[in-house]
Amino acid sequence: MSANDFADEVARFHGIARMSLAQLMEASAIVGRFSPRFLREMMVFPYETADGRYGIAVTDPNDGAPVRAAEIVLGGPVAITVASFEDIATVLAARVGGDDLALPEVADAASAHADNDIENLRDLASGAPIVRAVNDLLEKAMELRASDIHIEPFRNGLVVRMRVDGLLRAVAAPAGALPQALISRIKILSGLNISERRLPQDGAARLRVARSEIDIRVATMPTQHGESAVVRLLPRDRGLLEFAKLGLSDKDEPRMQRLLSLPHGMIIITGPTGSGKTTTLATMLSILNEPTRKILTIEDPVEYELNGVNQSQVKPSIGLTFATALRAFVRQDPDVIMVGEIRDSETANIAIHAALTGHLVLTTLHTETAAAALPRLLDLGVEGFLLKSTLRATIAQRLVRILCDRCKVRKKLKAEDIAEDPRFSVLGFRAGDTIFEPHGCDRCGGTGYRGRSGIFEIIEMTSGVRDLITEHTDSEVIQRAAVKAGMASMIDDAIAKCRMGVTSAAEVLRVTTVGA
Repeated sequence: MSANDFADEVARFHGIARMSLAQLMEASAIVGRFSPRFLREMMVFPYETADGRYGIAVTDPNDGAPVRAAEIVLGGPVAITVASFEDIATVLAARVGGDDLALPEVADAASAHADNDIENLRDLASGAPIVRAVNDLLEKAMELRASDIHIEPFRNGLVVRMRVDGLLRAVAAPAGALPQALISRIKILSGLNISERRLPQDGAARLRVARSEIDIRVATMPTQHGESAVVRLLPRDRGLLEFAKLGLSDKDEPRMQRLLSLPHGMIIITGPTGSGKTTTLATMLSILNEPTRKILTIEDPVEYELNGVNQSQVKPSIGLTFATALRAFVRQDPDVIMVGEIRDSETANIAIHAALTGHLVLTTLHTETAAAALPRLLDLGVEGFLLKSTLRATIAQRLVRILCDRCKVRKKLKAEDIAEDPRFSVLGFRAGDTIFEPHGCDRCGGTGYRGRSGIFEIIEMTSGVRDLITEHTDSEVIQRAAVKAGMASMIDDAIAKCRMGVTSAAEVLRVTTVGA
């Protein structure tokens, strides 16, 4: 059920009035009398009705604690209404700012000493204003469904941006917060050395934010005006590891299932950074994860924790690389091996030999297309005859933004539309075809998109493709042979999703190289 359908059922079951997002946005909010943390953690929205009475929109009418708290704060009875979790999160994001309790005088007093006095900086970073500022940033990121928070100091002040559905979005920086103290707080949370500001550092932590547990990965980098930090958010309740959630077509899903049923060989997923390769690998592992199989992984970093899977993280500082881990893996009697990425010749050759000796090896490679993985492996020194024996499939993928199902607009193309906008003819649309376009609403933050889906192409190693693997393998020749054998290219998959109303023509052209 969607969040709105669930809220409808809750309201019907309890016999309580239901409030839509439009009604919440129009209501006279009284959020100023409550702590932003209370509203976000309880997921409630207090308001005043037209006749001067108080009301509170909740997601769970069975939880009486926030209602009692509201009655104490407001000094009287409060009417209960039901709204969906998404709608309350949206209205709180619009109506509730961060805690503005940062103390400028403390920041000013410490600013003269912070650069040279690490203890002062540590004390400032542990103070209530900075702690609240960091917590508010994390809560805001969770509300926006952001994957990363970018905190960047410049000459004119601090810039904070969040990556939502693959694109960066600027948000307000915490008022009065000293940049060094903010970065130091993040470093303290992730176990980094706050006195080291000359070198990049990487860290991790597990936090509880807005009733949810999340894992964060932190990477700091010295810049001209101080340290910048990127915080990657990895919610621990991401229980979406199913093929249905990846966006595989009806034709590609059984192909993927068939590939995973193979007893040995190598399957490679290709694509640039941020194209969803790790999520696809984790989904494949979750399907393979049975008591009868031993699964070992070496990753950088471990982003999804899977019960029953032995996961390791590379540590180059002590010599634990992909290659050294792979050598150890083959002595552990595994059934399935997952290598986060093939980066060098040594790792490529060990992975190929692991697949040759009876293991199913899953890995990733940075290439533009699925066909380009073959010449890349040959370039890394893998022998052609070994590649023919072990490689089972290469899968290329990208991520496209999904049109918001509340505000997307259906449009029937006319001849003048195609003449005015060359995108439609490039994608093969004709007059009379129906498409969907983004519009923008409160739920999607005005972007017209909410969430992302994968687009794929899968090249299986048929006898015709294997015969093309030579010392001078050409990816274009392999691509044409795969299409002739029935492969739907990534661009074809994207256009099909565009016709189905999953995404837009503009998004397909942004992500793919069609027409280039």
